[in-house]
Amino acid sequence: MSAPDPYEPMFSALCREVGYCLHEKGQKRVIAALPNGLDAAVRAVFAAEGVDEPNAPGDVKRAVRECLKANLPA
Repeated sequence: MSAPDPYEPMFSALCREVGYCLHEKGQKRVIAALPNGLDAAVRAVFAAEGVDEPNAPGDVKRAVRECLKANLPA
């Protein structure tokens, strides 16, 4: 029996609350970016979704950042 993925709740919330439902490769990108900070993780979310991050609306960027921050594993 494998251990539960500590990031699963974060990605579920991102999908449910913001509408970014990342595939496994995209999730790995975000997890790899997290040590570099939340802004790097936000950029990784947009890259995984194929969104041009510099031109994304500010409220969407904030929503993604707040969702990641609120649901980071302990």
